[in-house]
Amino acid sequence: MSKISAAGLAGAVLLAAAPVLAEQHMSDEPTPVATATVAGADRAELGTVSVASTPSGTAVVTLELSGVPEGSHGIHLHETGDCSASDFTSAGGHIAADAQHGVLVEGGPHPGDLPNVTVGADGNLTLELFNPLLEVEAMLMDGDGAAFIIHDGPDDYASQSAGDAGSRVACGVFQPA
Repeated sequence: MSKISAAGLAGAVLLAAAPVLAEQHMSDEPTPVATATVAGADRAELGTVSVASTPSGTAVVTLELSGVPEGSHGIHLHETGDCSASDFTSAGGHIAADAQHGVLVEGGPHPGDLPNVTVGADGNLTLELFNPLLEVEAMLMDGDGAAFIIHDGPDDYASQSAGDAGSRVACGVFQPA
């Protein structure tokens, strides 16, 4: 007859409860208000970005992408829901409100400024982040919509020329979820 330690028993109970806890956690997640299907310059779909509002007023931005070029990239929310230009400049500038661009400048950041991401060789980009400056309904779902952009290089978090993150390599227009 084998003996089971208290720690072993507790571990077994936690493992058995894990699916229930995971299911319970999933039901507590905020419901997306807007979703963008993101495509690269070749118009091949890379995945989705969704934005949800929370009771605290903080937006939750969730990225689930694959096929993204390897390396460090600036990502932003842009002011116009239009990805029709071949270089995605039709999406306009960042959602700015009355703020300056960049977390490293006084008066920054824009509500559309998001942190740089690093994509590995597998091309997968899965991320969930909080944005307390983003007013989802007013800024994403306004008359001209909004877009999600991936740049080919990292944002420097300071330059007023959109962070000098380089050209736009992917774009997605937000639609009501």
